[in-house]
Amino acid sequence: MRITSEMVKDLRERTGAGLMDCKAALTAAGGDMEGAVDHLRKKGLAAAAKKASRIASEGAAYAWVEGNAGTLVEINCETDFVAKTDDFASLVKDVAALVNAKGPNDVEEALTLPAGGGTLGEKLTEKVAKIGEKISFRRFVRFEIPAEKPGMVVPYIHAGGKIGVLVSVAGAGPGNGETVRLARDLAMQVAAANPAYVSRKDVPPGVVEHEKSIYRDQARASGKPDKILDKIAEGKLEKYFGDFCLLEQAFIKDPDRKVGQLLAEAGKAAGAEITVRGFARFQVGEGMEKRSDDLAAEVAKQLGRG
Repeated sequence: MRITSEMVKDLRERTGAGLMDCKAALTAAGGDMEGAVDHLRKKGLAAAAKKASRIASEGAAYAWVEGNAGTLVEINCETDFVAKTDDFASLVKDVAALVNAKGPNDVEEALTLPAGGGTLGEKLTEKVAKIGEKISFRRFVRFEIPAEKPGMVVPYIHAGGKIGVLVSVAGAGPGNGETVRLARDLAMQVAAANPAYVSRKDVPPGVVEHEKSIYRDQARASGKPDKILDKIAEGKLEKYFGDFCLLEQAFIKDPDRKVGQLLAEAGKAAGAEITVRGFARFQVGEGMEKRSDDLAAEVAKQLGRG
């Protein structure tokens, strides 16, 4: 039977074992998932099997920047107690540094990277056994400035890793102090205001039309005449751009100015156009189911392991 990457991924999620071990187990079991689980358990490679179905929505976001590249990662665990330990913090930093250095295409490829005598996936499995909680590498983003182009990648980590931001700026390098300060302000802006796009031209046409349709229906429902529905929708769309497009947001440090104005002023001072190439914002656990344990129970559980 042909062993597919999806089968390997499913087995890894169930057992926490390394990707190559999962592939070998599926091969040995002739593609039978339960047989592969048993194979891993017999070899002692499924120590995390009981933890694979647990909720891991805590953790930390961390950014590693070196040279002209930077990477933001989110690594999850089950409890905030573990997320605050030095051991977990060290793991998150190691993952960010490795991914930044190697530049894999996705998490699955990242898990196959050599790390500490095995693969990164195997290293995470070892940490599950040591720490005693499910640990998962949820996502990452990596920005790299072309070597021949001026620019920089700037990180910002908020609330001890609960929110992580990475911003890529083009037009001036890290030797320009004013632009560095601006880039840091942009990263803080992304953390605080949570934009979805850099500018209005990045908003997909389908999203624009969907929003206009909603605004027209709202206006019609409030009794406005049909002939002015489009005008009302266009006005509300401007507010949408101001809320969700970074360059059109009010600057958090000076709400009377827009972020786009700051970039234009910085470019004029630097004698070059300063632009935002991209940004990423990770809020730990966003969109995931949360644990319902109370703090006292969490602490008691952790102390009981010690």
